[in-house]
Amino acid sequence: MSLAEILTGLRNDDGDLPDSSLVELSELDSEEMTLLVQSWDAIVPERRSLIINRLVELADSNVTLNFHAVFKHCLGDTHAEVRKEAVRGLWECEKPSLIESLIGLLEEDPSEAVQAEAARALGRFALLVENGTITSEYTSQIAHTLLNIADDSTRPMDILRRALEAVAPLCLPEVKTAIENAYLSMDDRLRISSVRAMGRNCDSSWLPILLRELGSADAEMRREVAEALGEIEEKDTVSQLAELIYDDDVDVRLATIHSLGNIGGAEASECLKQCLDDPNEAISQAAEKALQELANIEGMSSFSV
Repeated sequence: MSLAEILTGLRNDDGDLPDSSLVELSELDSEEMTLLVQSWDAIVPERRSLIINRLVELADSNVTLNFHAVFKHCLGDTHAEVRKEAVRGLWECEKPSLIESLIGLLEEDPSEAVQAEAARALGRFALLVENGTITSEYTSQIAHTLLNIADDSTRPMDILRRALEAVAPLCLPEVKTAIENAYLSMDDRLRISSVRAMGRNCDSSWLPILLRELGSADAEMRREVAEALGEIEEKDTVSQLAELIYDDDVDVRLATIHSLGNIGGAEASECLKQCLDDPNEAISQAAEKALQELANIEGMSSFSV
């Protein structure tokens, strides 16, 4: 079936969306993209949203498929749900040329959902800059944008939180200041995000705060602390973190198991083994998976040596 025939089928509001047709939208060249662009606006918004959602699902399940050209075009779609899904679909795209588009969506898009998704995507680029995958020349642009949003009290709280979490991987003094100010906030939601940001910042200077919050009365805070400690990966925190494997909240226990697996070491392994016979199947399975991953890592390390 030709691309023109596939596009005709996509315009049929009541027609099916077979995977065999959708996969043909992978790796479109410039001429093929011209055909798609000419046909795209003739598809009703709800149908466009369904198509983009299906493309995201297909790309997630098959790494050989690449719909980036389609997703990039849809960043300018008139339908907010399409724009949001297009940003989500570009999660694997590491091209710095995407940064400008994401900043534009974060700063100017009328949809809060699109702004939040753009902030998350910029957070990925912040991490890419920090680990050296892309050049540091983008550090200032990303940090300036996200910090300005995080400090803009006229913005919805969800956007402030996503911006703070997104900028967290950048090891800059102003980023640490923003995280600290959020933690000292009177808003519980912002404090939760500050703890999440501490984990993403991966700085051991946050450990005193995180260890203190292990005893928080708020289960969501304990869960975020457990995840943050797992990201910082400081083995000296294992004995204190391990206390949460007996927490009353299942989500806290699962986060703790995952983090103990991230931290690794003999002490973490022993703690995880205690969960293997837990009557809660989710807990026992999570512990088994964490131990298996640790065993694989240790095996790879031995092989490397």
